[in-house]
Amino acid sequence: MKFTKLGNSDLNVSRICLGCMGFGDPGRGQHSWTVDEEQTRGIIRRSLELGVNFYDTAIAYQSGTSEQYLGRALRDFAKREDMVVATKFLPRTPEEIEKGVSGQRHIETMIDTSLKNLGMDYVDLYICHMWDWQTPIYDILEGLNNAVKAGKTRYIGISNCFAWQIAKANALAEKEGFAKFVSVQGHYNLIFREEEREMVPYCAEENIALTPYSALASGRLSRLPGEGGTKRAEEDVYAKFKYDATAQQDGVIISRVAELARKHGVTMTEISLAWLLTKATSPVVGATKLHHIEGAAKATELALTDDEITYLEEPYLPHPLAGVMAQNKPANAKEKHVWSTGDQKIGAEK
Repeated sequence: MKFTKLGNSDLNVSRICLGCMGFGDPGRGQHSWTVDEEQTRGIIRRSLELGVNFYDTAIAYQSGTSEQYLGRALRDFAKREDMVVATKFLPRTPEEIEKGVSGQRHIETMIDTSLKNLGMDYVDLYICHMWDWQTPIYDILEGLNNAVKAGKTRYIGISNCFAWQIAKANALAEKEGFAKFVSVQGHYNLIFREEEREMVPYCAEENIALTPYSALASGRLSRLPGEGGTKRAEEDVYAKFKYDATAQQDGVIISRVAELARKHGVTMTEISLAWLLTKATSPVVGATKLHHIEGAAKATELALTDDEITYLEEPYLPHPLAGVMAQNKPANAKEKHVWSTGDQKIGAEK
């Protein structure tokens, strides 16, 4: 496994980040296809053997059970000081807003709950899961800075935002002497490259780490259509929402991934991630089977030529925004977003 610095932090992270959205009690969250704790522990143990030290979860994943599974596994299999653990928090709920719960208080509640779920005293990276249109950015930044000062997180990051938003936030943070965002976790892969318009060059200019999610487009970049169907492919309605509308134009790129995989004698996963590794600091790669994390680790050893990179990129056509970025807008900010649970006690032990 290869390692790199996470942007403007002193965190030394593996080039593959294990995404933990697929871990957690399938009866307690948005997804029905997540794996139980026994399977989770096997995947995490294998990832550690492969050199992975960077793990990404969220309080929203299966009502906090993803955090709980991850925390228990790392406690049993690894030294805390050798790991880089990231988790994410949701915007304030309409109920919190109505009750006058401040952004600062909201963040304190969220991180305390996540730390309890994880069984940890601190996380290395605490991430805004999405832009909170209903809360002043000053309150968010002060709340996050309070968490840093209290030793509950070492650094902060943001997910699902536009380049102007992180630029605005970091400018305010610098002015006020608050902690600044050191990473961006956006939707970015070979068949969804809209981050290249502004976010990618902005992050390169500011040395902000790119840790993209949906690195394999919910499996679409790891196999040809009709091959190797999975429970997620069959049941993940949200992934279909993100990708089905552009399936025809994306098919050309997917076929080229398969062609290069045959040429190199590797999997499509390795080709797709090898491409993304030329763009990003540490892609967040989900795994619900051992071979998923094994393929991801192998990708760090594969070097594509400039001609091969151009061959993969050439067919791409502009895409409309999809997923959280398409839904999380000021006009419907008061409506439930994809990670809403309606439970202010999200992640707490029941």
